[in-house]
Amino acid sequence: MSAETAIGIHDLSFRTTSLVLNHCELARSNGTDVAKYHKGLGQHAMSVPTADEDIVTMAAAAALPLVQRHGPDRIRTVVLATESSIDQSKAAGVYVHSLLGLPPHVRVVEVKQACYGATAALQFAGGLVHRDPDQQVLVIASDISRYDLDSPGEATQGAAAAAMLVSADPALLELTGPSGLFTADVMDFWRPNYRATALVNGKESVTAYLNAVEGSWRDYRARGGLPLEDFRAFCYHQPYTRLAFKAHRALLETCGARADDDVLQQAVAPTTGYNETVGNSYTASVYLALTAVLENCSDLDGRTLGLFSYGSGSVAEFIATQVRPGYRSHLRADAHREAVGARQPIDYETYRGLRLQNLPTDGSWYELPHQTRGPFRLAALRDHQRIYEAA
Repeated sequence: MSAETAIGIHDLSFRTTSLVLNHCELARSNGTDVAKYHKGLGQHAMSVPTADEDIVTMAAAAALPLVQRHGPDRIRTVVLATESSIDQSKAAGVYVHSLLGLPPHVRVVEVKQACYGATAALQFAGGLVHRDPDQQVLVIASDISRYDLDSPGEATQGAAAAAMLVSADPALLELTGPSGLFTADVMDFWRPNYRATALVNGKESVTAYLNAVEGSWRDYRARGGLPLEDFRAFCYHQPYTRLAFKAHRALLETCGARADDDVLQQAVAPTTGYNETVGNSYTASVYLALTAVLENCSDLDGRTLGLFSYGSGSVAEFIATQVRPGYRSHLRADAHREAVGARQPIDYETYRGLRLQNLPTDGSWYELPHQTRGPFRLAALRDHQRIYEAA
């Protein structure tokens, strides 16, 4: 393969759930000042799945437009990243492979490292394409974040899936240069197998995140990465959007650069539009930020974007991407705005009722109500098997 051949993201699509809980409604129900959510967290709403939506249905819905535009024939690998896995053995991507009608000669795997997993998948994909530039790799990040009801983390919940087609000579973004890496054994956020909701040490989580920002950036620069001033914008993993601004301020201070509000707004504000209304989508979060900046800025041809991917526990990576000329003609802004805008608002009682529903675990047959507005649904559980269908 020629050393000059670019490898990166050829196409990008995301989808979310059919329902949305507005933070004004959440604040009304629990007596919280809504400014705590709007200003303190930077969150305005959160996506809520219907009973027949899960990480598989969102993943398939996100990937479907990519398969429809480019066809399935060059896809040789599907990597699905999630921390909301539905099975300890079978990869969720196998269900997606079936729903999308992909050919049998495809490898399908699932990867996990908290919210960082999709970036690992992206790097794996780049390596496969480098070895065989005729193939394409479908990378999907799909998650539903859940915290205990009435807990501090409840307001940051969310759900979404982002799908990326990785190829040679990409239309959107080229992966460039070295990566900056950082790993530390911390207990900032975790979910044991026996729990359906995560455990969070809030103060430790912010500290670990900011340490990872500094550590991955220092490693990136030590390996010959670009200086700060070469970047047009920075896409951060966004558990809540205000943390992205805090992270960038910390990065600027680490570099001895000016860190006033104007600088922060220019570098970070274009990335938050989807995350602030979808909520924390774990592995998909940084790629919703990337989608937002590509759609919000018209001056990105040939410019460099920084991506900071963080997964609690913790593993982080900083990578640089170069926007390809003519990228705007390949974007899906209308479809993404429709996916977010078409969600049905629900009241707190409806949301709470959905949260308290539990699928049977005894192998009994169970038919789910048809509630989703998406193209795929979880139709039933039978003999401990999940049955999916086109909606």
